[in-house]
Order: sequence, then structure tokens, then C-alpha cells
Amino acid sequence: MSIVVQKYGGSSVADAARMKQVADRVMRTRGQGHDVVVVVSAMGDTTDDLIGLAKQVSANPDRRELDMLLTAGERISMALLSMAIRELGGDAISFTGSQSGIITNDRHVDARIIEVRPYRVQDELARGKIVVIAGYQGVSYRKEVTTLGRGGSDTTAVAMAAALGAEYCEICSDVDGVYTADPRVVPQASRIGTLSFEETQELAESGAKVLNAQAVEFAKEKGIAIYARATRSPLPGADPSADGTVVRRYAPRTPGTVVGVASERDVIVLEADLGDPERVALHRQHVGRPLPGRQTGEDFLALLDEHHVAGKQLHVSDDRLALVVSRENLHEEARVRHALAARFGPAAHIRDSLGALSVVGAGINATFENVRRGSAALAGNGMPAESIATSSFRITWMIDRARLDDGVRLLHQAFIERQRPLLP
Repeated sequence: MSIVVQKYGGSSVADAARMKQVADRVMRTRGQGHDVVVVVSAMGDTTDDLIGLAKQVSANPDRRELDMLLTAGERISMALLSMAIRELGGDAISFTGSQSGIITNDRHVDARIIEVRPYRVQDELARGKIVVIAGYQGVSYRKEVTTLGRGGSDTTAVAMAAALGAEYCEICSDVDGVYTADPRVVPQASRIGTLSFEETQELAESGAKVLNAQAVEFAKEKGIAIYARATRSPLPGADPSADGTVVRRYAPRTPGTVVGVASERDVIVLEADLGDPERVALHRQHVGRPLPGRQTGEDFLALLDEHHVAGKQLHVSDDRLALVVSRENLHEEARVRHALAARFGPAAHIRDSLGALSVVGAGINATFENVRRGSAALAGNGMPAESIATSSFRITWMIDRARLDDGVRLLHQAFIERQRPLLP
């Protein structure tokens, strides 16, 4: 029988009633003749609640102990769902990330999967069982429990689908696919039937609440189709894009088309001055040694590595270095701020007033037309960009955080709702 991997998010298993609905859906999938592997997130807001609890006892929780705490949420879900499936007559067994063979590197809180050894999963499938796996977690080669960061259950599901050679991986949540923008911000946003791996990955990296970027990376490498669907939706039919979003290698779209607008509100910009004479003098006065120009940039990045700070965009010029960081990946913010001030004094500073606004689409930077169009639209509506960054699939403007939702609506109108160019 073909293998299908399904992942259910926290809202889909938020309480006992929804857990039973998921169990019914799993059993219907099994009834279609598939071997089924199910990956579950923690129930509802459990992860946020556990993080809040940790911060009540420690302002800067130890990353290892935080992993030990947070993995409890998914273990609760996996056991309850296995019980619910059994109540419907299914033969289910639950596994933690380590039991299912998810091997990661040694980074705590935001580990990356480096290998999947699904031997126990394969053995139980061969016995005719439905396997329920705790998402978001794994184990390092040093036998340390690790977690995969926000959206890590997606990564677990796709990595497992790739290791098992699954027919497809179904990512189920409370929305029926990926939209051209957040519908809560842009009521005119529409569901996207098909996305390429690259477009989906860029949307995820840009702050869209879609599939996890590392998960898409696994799918792209192994050619695994991802079906993003609502838990309440029917099982996938002949055309899964009819009532969900299919993520695959190629999307049926003209290159250069903007497919979606995304934003990330909670970002900060870490900056270091590399050569301004006044700041060199201030640094010498503050820490008792000269600011060593370009070496400051290397020392700056080394300090961030010491504190496991993962950056999103790095900009370096002759006299300035700027790194954009997602706050959710800055788990020791107070310590990082203190360390930067202690080592670099006024030569290092933090900007906490900007947001990232992005448009995504294959080939959108083949010319500068889209950069010009977006920049002109933003500037013309009182939202000039502090900086611009691009890739083959993305353009990102850093703008005033207070205007971020206005910017999303404006660019959605400019690139998606309107067909005519704004610039000659």
C-alpha cells in the first residue's frame, strides 16, 4: 500500500472533540487503502503556555532545559490521538521524535534534521498499524532531546515522508491552503492553488504563516508533493488544488508574476559601525581600545554566533553592518543586548521599530520593474523603505512597523489585485 503522511497543527487537536475529528479523518484515510503516518503538534497554545511558564521561573531559560520542557506538548498530543484512533477500531501506536528516528544537530531550540532513521516506523507499518509521531522534536547524535523551532512539526512530517517514500504529505490546519496574503489583513486575499517549492519557502522565510521553510527544503530535495489543506476538508481527490494548495516542483504561472505578499512584524535590526571616526573615538573612550574597522564586523558576527543568533538578512558596507533578526529566534535577547553593549559600546546598536514587507514570485527580479513598482507605491503613500533586499524569488522592503499592515494591503493591491503596471 502507498504511504500517506498527515500532519495536524495545534488548532486541529486543541481539545478532545477536535482530537476525535482528526482520528476519524485518519481512519477514513486508512479506509482508502493507505498506510498512514500522522504527525501532531502540541494542543492549542500549549507551547506558548510552556514558554510562559518557563519565563516565570527564569528570565533567560537554559536552551537545553527549554527543549526538555517544550517536547512534552507534542507527547501529550500523540498519546491522546493514538487513544482516539483505537476507540474507532484502528490499531495505532505513538512514537516520540527520537523513537521515530529523527536525528538532528546539537543546537537546542532551533535544531535542524540531518538524518531520518525510520526503522521502527517501517516495522509498525508492516504490522498494519497507524503510526502517530510527536512533531517538532528529535534527538542529537549526543542523545540530547532537541526541538526544531516554530513550525517544526511541518519539518518532521515532510522529512518522514521523504524517508518513507510517501505518495504525498498532507499538512492540515484551520485554513484551506496558502493565500495571496493574510486574509485577516487583506480581505481580498485569495487561495493559491499551486505553488513551487521555492515560492513557498520564500513566503515562509518572509513571515507568512504557511509551511515551515525547512520542511519545504526537504520536500524539494526529495520531490515530495505537499498538500496544504483544512482539517475539516474532504480527503484529497483527483485535483488536490481544487480545495487546498499543492506545493510541487513547478507552478503553472508566467515567470515574473507576484504570487503573494508577506510581512514579519517582530524583527529587530542589529547594527555595527565599522569605520565612522566619531564612533571610533567613542568606542575607544568607552572600552579603552580602538575600534578596529573591518575586524569589528567579524567580532560582531562571532559574538552573535556565541549566542546562537540566526540572522535573516545581512548587509555589509564600508562603514556599517546590519543584520535583520526574527525576535522569535532570539531566545536570549537580554543577554545578547548586554553582550553587545559590553563588547562594542556605542559602535553597536539595535533598531526595534521596523517591519519586513515582502512580495514573492518566481523570476520577479529578472528586471527591476517590480522593485521600482513596489518602492514607488510605498513612497507615494508615506511608507519609504529604510532598506531593500532581494533574491531570485523575493523582494523585501524594511518599513516603519506601525505601517506594516497598510503596506501589505497596498502591495497586494498593486501586484495582485491590479493587472496594469504602476510605472511606465
